[in-house]
Amino acid sequence: MKSVLPIVSVIAALAVVPLFVQSNVTLNFLVVTLLIALAGQGWNILGGYGGQYSFGHAAYFGTGAYVTAILQVRYGVNAWIGFAAGIAVGAAVGAIIGGLTFRSGLRGSYFALVTLAFAEVLRIVASVAPITGAGVGTLIKLDLRAQALQFQSRAAFYWLILALVALSLLIAWLLERSRFGAWLIAVRENEDAAMALGVDATVVKLGAMVLSAAITAAAGCFYAQYFLFIDAGIAYGTWISIEALLTPIIGGVGTVFGPLLGALVVKSLGEGAKLVAGDAPGLDLVVYGIVLVLVIWFAPRGLIGTVADARKWVLHRSSRSVREAGHG
Repeated sequence: MKSVLPIVSVIAALAVVPLFVQSNVTLNFLVVTLLIALAGQGWNILGGYGGQYSFGHAAYFGTGAYVTAILQVRYGVNAWIGFAAGIAVGAAVGAIIGGLTFRSGLRGSYFALVTLAFAEVLRIVASVAPITGAGVGTLIKLDLRAQALQFQSRAAFYWLILALVALSLLIAWLLERSRFGAWLIAVRENEDAAMALGVDATVVKLGAMVLSAAITAAAGCFYAQYFLFIDAGIAYGTWISIEALLTPIIGGVGTVFGPLLGALVVKSLGEGAKLVAGDAPGLDLVVYGIVLVLVIWFAPRGLIGTVADARKWVLHRSSRSVREAGHG
């Protein structure tokens, strides 16, 4: 139970923020940050723990967003049911893409490029398909009722996305302590050796893909409910694939809190770039690229890994000083 206390403490601390912060601008920043953290955790399950680097998580984000929006707008389905359906369909898309790629033996850069291609194909289809609103997009009717998964206060949205992030943290925590998680890490470290020991690498990677897609699709569903509008460029845009990939790498790939810490850094830098240079197109991507290079160069294990290394160094130096003092 003690090992889950950091998650409980962090979520509890974040949960009280709206009680002290009433600024809609600040709450909106935090909501979007948590949204990116959720998508980043989805990527982290597959890329961090599984070592399968994807460039196309927009495929799951966009699918979740479109499914929940289309079910409400075109078929009158309850928003909560549409939210659950979006997650399920996103997971199914992950299963399809994973089945096609992993059974074909694609790894490394080949896998990454294929996932990017799938996301791009879905973007093109969504931009011309009538059911998605084609180039016009899909607008969800404003209905400020909890039954419609819409709230008058941003604080309610904040607590909802925080609950989803808390669930994703718990999933990552359980993954680290499960047999499936051990298999997944074994595949990441040496797939051939893992298979020689009896691990079905294809099944393990496919399971991680489905779980990863479901979490990312949940982020897409929330996006649709929060902003009430999506189009192909937003839902399947490269922006979400990039930010979902950046956050765990910057925060600490293959760690429970890496995506959350990375999302805070990424969104803070993005907002800072806007304040300095206004709405210059692409500036945030330039900043992200610079930060990514610096992290890879100076902190390859991410911020969490760097802090952990620094803590070990301090403890080692302290124990060494104590031993030297004792000998003296």
